[in-house]
Amino acid sequence: MYPDEKHLLIELSAGSADSFQKLYERWVPRLYSFVYRYVKSEDVTDDIVQETFLRVWTNRQGLNPSCSFKSYLFTIAYHLLLKELRRQLNNPSMEDYVEYEYQMGTSGEYIERHIDFEHFQAKLAKAKAKLTPRQREIFELNKEQGLSAADIAARLSITEQVVRNQLSASLKVIRTELQPYAGLLTLFFLLNNM
Repeated sequence: MYPDEKHLLIELSAGSADSFQKLYERWVPRLYSFVYRYVKSEDVTDDIVQETFLRVWTNRQGLNPSCSFKSYLFTIAYHLLLKELRRQLNNPSMEDYVEYEYQMGTSGEYIERHIDFEHFQAKLAKAKAKLTPRQREIFELNKEQGLSAADIAARLSITEQVVRNQLSASLKVIRTELQPYAGLLTLFFLLNNM
């Protein structure tokens, strides 16, 4: 946290447009860079960054100056980014892009790198077998059925923190086991959480 950031957050929560502007100028370059890395579109990046700061302004009275503003800001942007990526996955041009990538990956010199979805699912099942029964249940409820941590906690009569801890542990195992399939794993998570 910048030395005077806490002071700016206190003023912002009281409605200071000047403090908002200072925080905006301080954080826009980093936030823009973060979002652009994923969407590769200046217009879409501008929209996400603007929406992020709009939400900061709208929810300014609920800001906690003692908490990390960076984490708060990037969490908002991350969720907006995921929403945009999901929207793009439903776009016909994204389907064309995925098909193009698939064709490129299965032609000529890239034939050895061909990965079919059944093989990926077999590897995923093998990775899930390495989880504890509770980790597997939480992973499937969240990543395959799209339930939130709160919904899972209510369903399993456990705390949300336990859900988050178990999910985090299971994701470490899954990502390690499926490292060669990182792209498909990301796509799988996005498609199953729409």
